[in-house]
Amino acid sequence: MSEKTATKRKPKSSQIPFALILLVGLIFFGNYLFTKSPNLVIALILGLAFGYILQRSRFCFTAGFRDPWLTGSTSITRAVILAIALATIGFFFIKYKAFLAGAEVIPGNAHFVNPIGISLLVGGVMFGIGMVIAGGCASGTLMRVGEGFQMQIISLIFFVLGSLWGVHDLPFWNSLSKDAPRIFLPDYFGWYGALAVQFALLGAAYFVAIWWQKKKMGSIE
Repeated sequence: MSEKTATKRKPKSSQIPFALILLVGLIFFGNYLFTKSPNLVIALILGLAFGYILQRSRFCFTAGFRDPWLTGSTSITRAVILAIALATIGFFFIKYKAFLAGAEVIPGNAHFVNPIGISLLVGGVMFGIGMVIAGGCASGTLMRVGEGFQMQIISLIFFVLGSLWGVHDLPFWNSLSKDAPRIFLPDYFGWYGALAVQFALLGAAYFVAIWWQKKKMGSIE
């Protein structure tokens, strides 16, 4: 880079004033939500914390499934597996508690499981293609919208439109899978047996991810 080019580059403006304005706005907004319901304030704090973690970790399901094929890296893939493992523990106790209480504690019944049918296969393939083209899953898209990526704003708009379209056509897709099997692991292995099977599958996937990265890249990050 020449000295002339370097002198033309504008210095980066400080982001601190914008951060302070945003902080003050969040405080006033949080106070307004508190007058409506304290639970809304909790939801706001959790949402901000979740967004901060996503932005700093660059966590994205798209990268978790895409990177092993493009670069050989499985660092995000392993992070996704660990996230599913942690979610498994939480949902296990929520559903088990609902089961003990007669399956009426959580919406939809603790035994409700979506069928493995045509709608699931078509939706999974379409969503997979769409998130790779858009460069992000739902969480990754929201995170990058917060960072100001214009293409992700467009992706978010069509994400919402596609979701509304899907809800409109949901009875049709449900009719295609009404006779499809519904697999609820506790029905086959018991509650704690299902938890063991889930962790065995996740553990196997984790070690396969390690093996894959060593094969493609020769080392683990």
